[in-house]
Amino acid sequence: MAVTLKEVAALAGVSPSTVSRTCKNNPSISEETKEKVRRAMAQLGYEPGLSALSGMNSGFNVRTVGIILPPSQKETYENAFYLEAIRGISQYCNHHHYMNPIITGQDEEELLKVIQDFSRCGQVDSYIILYSKQQDPVIDYLYNEGLLYVLIGKAYQYPNQTIYIDNDNLLAGQEATEYLYQLGHRKIAYVGSDSSLLFSADRKAGYQLALSLHGLPRRREYCLEIPSVTQDTSNLLYSLLKSDNRPTAMVVSDDILAVALERVCLKVGLSIPKDLSIISFNNSLMARLTWPPLTSIDVNSYQLGIEAASQIINHIENPNLLATKIIVPHHLIERDSCRSIEI
Repeated sequence: MAVTLKEVAALAGVSPSTVSRTCKNNPSISEETKEKVRRAMAQLGYEPGLSALSGMNSGFNVRTVGIILPPSQKETYENAFYLEAIRGISQYCNHHHYMNPIITGQDEEELLKVIQDFSRCGQVDSYIILYSKQQDPVIDYLYNEGLLYVLIGKAYQYPNQTIYIDNDNLLAGQEATEYLYQLGHRKIAYVGSDSSLLFSADRKAGYQLALSLHGLPRRREYCLEIPSVTQDTSNLLYSLLKSDNRPTAMVVSDDILAVALERVCLKVGLSIPKDLSIISFNNSLMARLTWPPLTSIDVNSYQLGIEAASQIINHIENPNLLATKIIVPHHLIERDSCRSIEI
C-alpha cells in the first residue's frame, strides 16, 4: 500500500499540511522543518506528485485556495448566498495574492473526483467548502489526506480538528419564530431545505425550540422539507395553504423558497401579509425586489467568505495553529411581508 501524507506527518512530528507545503517548498516552512519532513519522506519511501516535485526543485510556489460549491445540477448557481460568500473570499484572497479555482460537480461522485484530480496533481492543496452536511465524502477525503480546509457552516465530521466559520443558525431560527410570535401569530409553520444540510437543520431546531418555549404544538403538517424548487414544491405548499387549519405565518429557510411560497400564495388567492406573514433568510436581492419585499434575516454571507479566506491563509502561513471556530452575527431586516394580528 502506498505511503500516505499523514504517515509522513506522523513520523516527522508535524501537521499533514506542513508536509504538503514542504512538498511545494512553501517559504512559510522553516528550512529545519523542511529537512525533517524530507528525511521522513525518504525513510518511508513517500513519493509526492509530479507537480509537488517540480515545486521542490524549482522553489516556485503557486498560492492557490480552491472554493468548493455543493454538488448540484442547477440550484446552487442561482443562490445569492454562494455568490456573496465567493465575493468575500476572492476579494480577500486577491489582496493577499492567492488564486481561487471554483470546484463544482453535478453530484457527490463528480465533485469528489474533481477534488482528487486537483489534489493529486498538486494544483490545489487547501480548500474552502461553502456548505456543511452530514456524512460528506468530500470532508472524509480532505481530512484523511491531511489537506487543509476551512468549512463555511458547522462541522459535523471531525469537529475538533476542523476550522469552520458559521452563524448561530439555531438562534436565528428561534429569533425568526419569536418575531412572528410577538406579532401575535400562534399558527406558525416552517419550510426548509433538506435537513442533511446543517444550516437548515439548525434553523428548524430553533423554530421548534421557540414553539416549545411558548407552549405551542409541533404540528407535523406545519414542517416541510423541500430540497429544491420544483412543481412538487408548489404542490406541497398548495396543500398546506389550502388546508382548513392553515398557518398564519411561516419561517422559510431561504429567500428562494420564500419567493416560491409567494407565488403559490398568489395562485391560491392569499394576500401577503394580510393572510400570511413570511420571514426568510439570507437577505438576498430576491428578498428586496419581490413584492411585497421580504422580511429576512441577513446572515452576512459576504463576511462569512472574508472570515473563511482570512482563516485559511492564516493557517497556510502559520501551519501549527489550532483549529479555529468563528461565529458571524446575523441580524433581522424588517420589510413588508409580516404584520401583527389580534390574539
